[in-house]
Amino acid sequence: MAQDSTPSLAALVASAEAGDAAAKDALFAALYAELHRLAEGHVYRAGGNITLGATTLLHEAYLRIADRDSLAFPDRNRFLAYASRAMRGLVLNYLRGRRAEKRGGELTFTTLDEQRAIAAEPLANADALEAALAALATTDPALAELVDLRFFCGFTFDEIAAIRGLSVRTVHREWAKARLLLHEALAD
Repeated sequence: MAQDSTPSLAALVASAEAGDAAAKDALFAALYAELHRLAEGHVYRAGGNITLGATTLLHEAYLRIADRDSLAFPDRNRFLAYASRAMRGLVLNYLRGRRAEKRGGELTFTTLDEQRAIAAEPLANADALEAALAALATTDPALAELVDLRFFCGFTFDEIAAIRGLSVRTVHREWAKARLLLHEALAD
């Protein structure tokens, strides 16, 4: 059996953290499929409100990440969570720009595609959701991270438990608490 000469993900992360541009590119290539899945999720949740494609969103997020110095990702899941946050920020900025009055933000177009309309509902109040998440991050950063991992990254409760070193039951309890706090914040 032949030995695989490609470096491990941990080695790529370590080299990328040390500033090796080639390692950053190799890390991006190694995680491309998962990053594309995250981007598709963000585009889907935006529904018909966004004309960005998943590939464009992924590449824009990569440019944001690659331009940052001294980023540290202890593991693959933390990197994916950070990339998902970058994508969410890009989607929110895009939606804000589209709503700008100078770009006809008061005009709305409707479609008959019911699935897209249902998918668009979570981002209908994108600014309110972003403000609620920011408030949650100031009061309980761990719960805000949980929301990022579950809702925006799409990790399962088992994966989140492994990332955070907690039991699955504890993650379920924290998820219920985070949902309650966000619901209260959005109701105000």
